[in-house]
Amino acid sequence: MSRRDRPAGIRCPTGLFPRQEAEIARLTQEINQARTATEKAPWAQELIGAVEVLLACEEYDEADLHCRLCRNFSELRRKTAALVIKAGHLSR
Repeated sequence: MSRRDRPAGIRCPTGLFPRQEAEIARLTQEINQARTATEKAPWAQELIGAVEVLLACEEYDEADLHCRLCRNFSELRRKTAALVIKAGHLSR
C-alpha cells in the first residue's frame, strides 16, 4: 500500500488516540443528537473528560507531527465542549 493509498489519520505510538477517539466520536454524536443546549451540556462535560486523557498523555512528543495534531485537536475539542456547556448554563 503506497502512502497515497493509506487513509489519513493520527498514528499514535501508544495507541491512546484510537482508544479515546472511539469514545470521543460517541460523545460527539450524543451532543449532536441532543436537541437543546441544556441537553447537550452533560455530554459535553463527558467529552471534556475523554479529551483530558489525551491532553495528559505522558508520551507527548513536541517533535512528532502526530502528537502535535492530537494535542491541537484535543484542545479544540475541549474549547468547543466548554462553549457548549456555557450555552447550556445560559439557556437555563
